[in-house]
Amino acid sequence: MLYLDHAATSPVRPEVLEAMRPFLTGVFGNPSSHHTAGEAAASALDGARARVARVLGMRTNDVVFTAGGTEANNLAVKGIALAALEAGRRHLVISPIEHESILESAGYLRRFHGVEVTMIPVDSRGRIAPDALTAAIREDTSLVSFGHANNEIGTVQDVTALAAVTSAVKVPLHLDAVQSAGWLPLRDLGADALSIAGHKLGAPKGIGALAVRGRLPVEPLLHGGGQERGRRSGTENVAGAVALATALELAERERELVAARVAATSLRFAALVLAAVPAAALTGDPVHRLPGTASFTFAGTSGEAVLLELERRGVISSSGSACAAGSDDPSHVLLACGIAPEVAQTSVRFTFGREELATDAPERLAALVAESVRAARG
Repeated sequence: MLYLDHAATSPVRPEVLEAMRPFLTGVFGNPSSHHTAGEAAASALDGARARVARVLGMRTNDVVFTAGGTEANNLAVKGIALAALEAGRRHLVISPIEHESILESAGYLRRFHGVEVTMIPVDSRGRIAPDALTAAIREDTSLVSFGHANNEIGTVQDVTALAAVTSAVKVPLHLDAVQSAGWLPLRDLGADALSIAGHKLGAPKGIGALAVRGRLPVEPLLHGGGQERGRRSGTENVAGAVALATALELAERERELVAARVAATSLRFAALVLAAVPAAALTGDPVHRLPGTASFTFAGTSGEAVLLELERRGVISSSGSACAAGSDDPSHVLLACGIAPEVAQTSVRFTFGREELATDAPERLAALVAESVRAARG
């Protein structure tokens, strides 16, 4: 089996398992407990927090551990927007291609707190223009939130240009870096808050982090014992925090070499598919994209049928975001890029991982894709 759905989740790395093992067995104390066992756990938690902060270019106390990327995005969007209501800032800016955790958080704020939400348009490749962002921001804007890289089409935003816009008007910027962590540089992006998820990096599911600068007020979503400096109550997942820190450090250490290798494989594969399948179209930006993402539409087919044919041939891929699994609706990302609904429903996403594949893997995989599309057409 060839697994090409790493944007949904990646396997846990052996080094990560070994790093977290002591905190599932011998060092099992509650980090809030004031005894030896608790203090050992607290020390490990503090160390993990500092390690994550170093990779992200933030201060140690800026890092809030969460249960994953969805919670991190919810805490950023809801927490920052709710904290700004008291100052009369009731306006939020996002884009229509965001992950469901951002879109649904914005919807909640609109329905229950009267927050006005502006959707910045994207171009056909999924990019936000700085001028469009400038036009969207108002005096009462509390937050701008968008994905560093899109989870479906892999398009990478020009963060430097967009952050310059928000910085000039002193509006906080949140970046959903769940997909870009481990693939793109995350330091010095100009963001005030940044979300990551462990299971995209080789850590287990159920651990993530929001790094949010300490000067920025955040209303907690979880109330209780006041853990995580009052920003996220609940007994911390110490083993998960250690796993996230280890996976993030490993990915960052390898990033430049691995990203270049995977990008070469992905680009070769995409070119072969476009040559072999006449109706294939690459979605997203062909240049500004994640190294491992190759997403297509196959007009005249059903994306789900192509996926089934691929799986019969030993290839695991997806039709888009795993968080929208089970929906028959066309991808909101592709619709926002101007792709017709009937074509958007034919999308198939291939996302490569960090493992090294055989030299002829792009050729073999492209041949299987062409065969699967022909079979899906009947």
